[in-house]
Amino acid sequence: ATSQLWLQLSQSLKGWDHMFIVDFWTIMDNHNHSKVTKLEVLSESHTLQVILGCEVQEDNSTRGFWKYGYDGQNHLEFCPETLDWRAAEPKAQATKLEWEVNKIRAKQNRAFLERDCPKQLQRLLELGRGVLDRRVPPLVKVTQRVASAVSTLRCQALNFYPQNITMKWLKDGQPLDATDVEPKDVLPNGDGTYQGWAALAVAPGEEQRYTCQVEHPGLDQPLTAAWEAPMSGTL
Repeated sequence: ATSQLWLQLSQSLKGWDHMFIVDFWTIMDNHNHSKVTKLEVLSESHTLQVILGCEVQEDNSTRGFWKYGYDGQNHLEFCPETLDWRAAEPKAQATKLEWEVNKIRAKQNRAFLERDCPKQLQRLLELGRGVLDRRVPPLVKVTQRVASAVSTLRCQALNFYPQNITMKWLKDGQPLDATDVEPKDVLPNGDGTYQGWAALAVAPGEEQRYTCQVEHPGLDQPLTAAWEAPMSGTL
């Protein structure tokens, strides 16, 4: 069943490349960027970016999205509710008007976003339920670095899943104002887990007053970690 599903998805995607190429040429035509040289090649290069798909919300409702970017700028976005396109820049107006004439394509776009894509996504979610529902708690540690008379504490949460995580700094057990904390960054690991960190600048010698509190679906209760100064030895 799994191999058949992937085969169906692969076959359905093969037709998309032709549509994107046609759309690309339409956009270039409307920008006067489709001129070719005597060697039948474009005189300059251009880029089309497409964001196309759907997502399932926590209440099991779905949302589809279909957006085009051109040469690094937002260009057009399809609106399934109204069956039209929203232009993100003035130069997109010509393409918007041209595409909105084709009502059949607009209905096909909406059918994909509201019916076909969610159906495919639900099947994929069912196949991957065991992996997607797993809970891997983070490993948390706090490190310290001193530079220019400023001590920076760095709270690291490692190898956790799913991605959503909350990291807070506490001073004397009380949460700090968000403006005092450097925003955390969450990045993927190669094994499907994630890592995150949050940094805080403090006065040297005050490090022991601060703790990092982490909340994650894989933890039964919030986890708190503090920087531990290295043991100083004497000879």
